[in-house]
Amino acid sequence: MASKSININLKIWRQKDAKSKGQIETYKLDNVSTASSFLEMLDQLNEQLINERKEPVAFDHDCREGICGMCSLYINGRAHGPASKVTTCQLHMRSFKDGDTIYVEPWRSKAFPVVKDLIVDRSAFDRIQQAGGFVSVNTSGRTIDANATPVPKHDADRAFEAAACIGCGACVASCKNGSAMLFVGAKVSQYALLPQGKVEATERVLNMVRQMDEEGFGNCTNTGACEVECPKGISLENIARMNREYLFASVK
Repeated sequence: MASKSININLKIWRQKDAKSKGQIETYKLDNVSTASSFLEMLDQLNEQLINERKEPVAFDHDCREGICGMCSLYINGRAHGPASKVTTCQLHMRSFKDGDTIYVEPWRSKAFPVVKDLIVDRSAFDRIQQAGGFVSVNTSGRTIDANATPVPKHDADRAFEAAACIGCGACVASCKNGSAMLFVGAKVSQYALLPQGKVEATERVLNMVRQMDEEGFGNCTNTGACEVECPKGISLENIARMNREYLFASVK
């Protein structure tokens, strides 16, 4: 399909820092190519603002290929925007119409404080991962080849699906409780399903859930919004698996 240009109105959250009061500001942007990505549209806006000697909009981005999870924006009331199974950087302006008004906001969660404008601090996810999202590996030189440990295909497939989580935080932003259980469930599952993760399984799930609670994330009430909005389609089955792992570890 040939690209065309559209004119849009943007309602963007602006906030100087975590302690300052933020507000929605309105911008008009013309001649936006429908072939451009959402982030390229924001680049175009910032170029316009700089030419007008105004402060550009701060937003997170890195790979722009749907891998890193940095480009996390709440667009028109949905995490990552109107398209399903894509990150913000994979969203294109052909998803919008000429004259549309687009609301752009940061993730909303107590555990994700705003740094500036559309950027939030997601280091809470890093601390959860550091609490147990790893395996100890023998590096003495007498290591075992990975292929020497057989893994049932069903378990391998489920582990790969859980490992697809990019830690963007869409699950938290979409949840009415601000729960991170889909993220933690995915990280616990990718190890729990493999023999390499069995050694530290008990310690891992207890430590990661404890850290999740300390960070201020809410609990899961099985609404399912997290799975719907997850750009990688991480399944709620991972939350159920984490709960089973946690229960087993608690009574062991």
